[in-house]
Amino acid sequence: MKTVRVNKKGADRVRHGHLWIYRSDVIDIDADGGSVVSVKDERGNPIGQALFSNASQIALRFLTQGTEAIDREWWRQKIREAANRRHIPSDTDAYRVVYSEGDLLPSLIVDRYADVLVLQTLSQGTDALKSMLVEILVEEFDPIAIVERNDARVRELEGLPLTSGTIYGDAPQELETLQHGLKFLVAPSGGQKTGSFLDQRENRIAARNAAETTNRGRALDCFTFNGAFAIHLAGVCDQVAGIDISGEAVAGAQRNAELNNLSNVEFREANVFDALREMESTGERFDTIVLDPPAFAKNRASLKSALRGYKEINLRALKLLNRGGVLVTCTCSYHVSEELFVDVLTQAAIDARRRVQIIEKRMQATDHPVLVAMPETYYLKCLIARVV
Repeated sequence: MKTVRVNKKGADRVRHGHLWIYRSDVIDIDADGGSVVSVKDERGNPIGQALFSNASQIALRFLTQGTEAIDREWWRQKIREAANRRHIPSDTDAYRVVYSEGDLLPSLIVDRYADVLVLQTLSQGTDALKSMLVEILVEEFDPIAIVERNDARVRELEGLPLTSGTIYGDAPQELETLQHGLKFLVAPSGGQKTGSFLDQRENRIAARNAAETTNRGRALDCFTFNGAFAIHLAGVCDQVAGIDISGEAVAGAQRNAELNNLSNVEFREANVFDALREMESTGERFDTIVLDPPAFAKNRASLKSALRGYKEINLRALKLLNRGGVLVTCTCSYHVSEELFVDVLTQAAIDARRRVQIIEKRMQATDHPVLVAMPETYYLKCLIARVV
C-alpha cells in the first residue's frame, strides 16, 4: 500500500477523532490521487488508512485507524451498518442511508427515494470506487435504479467533473415518495441536493406539533421549496401560505398540495424579504411562521452579511406573529454556530420588541448523524420559539 506521512498537528487531529488531514499538514507523499493509503506520523508510527486526494486541500479522509483490509467486504459491511442504524417509520420511504463523515464513510452519500437510490461520490477516493459501490448498493438494497448526483460544486475542488444521470436500472423522471404518510413528488435527477431536503424531515413533524399547541389559525412557510413544511402544517392549521422566489419550486409545491388533497394551502412566487415587509405594512398576522432559507453563509468570509440576513428575516417574522405564536427558524450554514444563531434570534426579538421563549432546539434529522469530534458534520440548526 502507498504511504503518506503527516506532521504532528495532522496526526493529533485524527487521533482526537477528526477524519480529515489538510494538505498543509502533509510532509511526504508516495501515492496516487484517489487511492487508499497508509498514513504515518513523522516518526513512522501508523495512524490509519485514508482516501488520498492530490487536488483538494483536504488531502486525507480517514476510513479507519486500524490496519484491516479496505476491500469490497469492508465497504459492504460499513454501508450495511449505516443502513441498520436508521430507524425510519413505516410511513416514510425517503431518507438518507449513508451520511458521509457522519457515518465514518467520508465523501459518500446515499439517499433513498422509494425504490430509487441517489449516490454522491464527492472525493477522488470514493469516485474511483463508484462502480464497486454501485454493485454493493444493488446487492444490498435491490433498487429499481441508482441515480448519480455528482453535480455538487465540491467535486471541482477534487478536480472531478460535474455529472448527473442514471447509472443503474431505469430511473423515472419523477416518483412519488412518502414523508410521515404525506405524499411528495421527487425528481432524483434534478432539483435541489439529491431531489429533496431530507435533513428537515423530523423538524417538519416538530413544527406541526408546535403549531398544534397554538391557536392553529394561519401559518406561513417561507422559502417553501417543494412545500414540505406547509403541507405538514396544513393538517393542524386553518390556513397555510407558502412563499418561494422560484416559480418552478412554487409549481412543484402546488402539485404536492394537490397530491395530498389539501384545499387550505396556497403558494406564491415572491422574494421572502420583500414579502415579509409587505405583509407587515398591510397588517397581516400569523400564528405559525417557518423560516427555512438557503445557506446565507457559504464560507467564513460571508458570515457577517449572512448574520444580517438571518436577523432581518427573523425580525420581520416576529413582527408578524400573534401573541402565543410559534416561530420555527433554521439555518443550514455550518459557519453559523448554534450560539450565533440564538444571538441572532435574541437581537431580532429586541428590535421587534417581542418577548420570545425558545421551547426547543433541534438539528438535522437522525439519519444525518453528527460525529462529535467533527463539527463539520453539524450544520443544520433549528430553533422553535414562542412569542409571549
